[in-house]
Amino acid sequence: MIELKNVTKRYEQLTAVDDVSFSVKSGEYFALLGPNGAGKTTIVKMLLDFTRPTTGSLSLGGIPSTLADSRQSIGYLAENHHIPPSLSGWHYLLRCAELLDMNRIEATIQCRRIIELIGMHGRENAKAGTYSKGMVQRFGLGAALLGDPKLLILDEPTSGLDPIGIREIRLLLESLKSQGVTVFLNSHLLSEVEKICDTAAIINRGKLLVKDSISAIVKDGETLEDVFVRLVKG
Repeated sequence: MIELKNVTKRYEQLTAVDDVSFSVKSGEYFALLGPNGAGKTTIVKMLLDFTRPTTGSLSLGGIPSTLADSRQSIGYLAENHHIPPSLSGWHYLLRCAELLDMNRIEATIQCRRIIELIGMHGRENAKAGTYSKGMVQRFGLGAALLGDPKLLILDEPTSGLDPIGIREIRLLLESLKSQGVTVFLNSHLLSEVEKICDTAAIINRGKLLVKDSISAIVKDGETLEDVFVRLVKG
């Protein structure tokens, strides 16, 4: 579903991503981990063609990331997701559906289904300005699910959430596994990653340190956090 081949991204004298290669299989829940400034968000931006690699290549579903067709079956949730405060969650989802060229009947059907899925039935008509951060994240994830994407790219989906909100997002993602959705998760919450993801990659200062299944990375009584700290500190 995702493949990076010898990807490097330089900004003048800064090398944000340094010769990184890895792949993510269809249906896999994958986490990209690293400290602040490691290059995680740069990789996400290159996958979505917000910026392009200096060298190397990226592909999604076998299609180069530089082509618009590669994004036809992707849902994306940005780290600092925002909904205009004057819009209700319902109207926000409808507007997002319109951007996908859905007709009104199909958009209405999908929005109703997604509101149930994200657990926001009864709050969908309230103004977004009254929502908690967790509610905004739920509607953001709901928007990413419009059109039944094959791949979800989630950049810090639990950013700013309290423990209850974090657990709710995790349970929602777990519920999608049976649908065969591939998830590319960029997160700092290693305990949550360990619970939900199949595989992970750890990067630091733009370099790939390890990429393997969670069960292979975490062993001998360690936690994922233990491994992360050991590798990053070198």
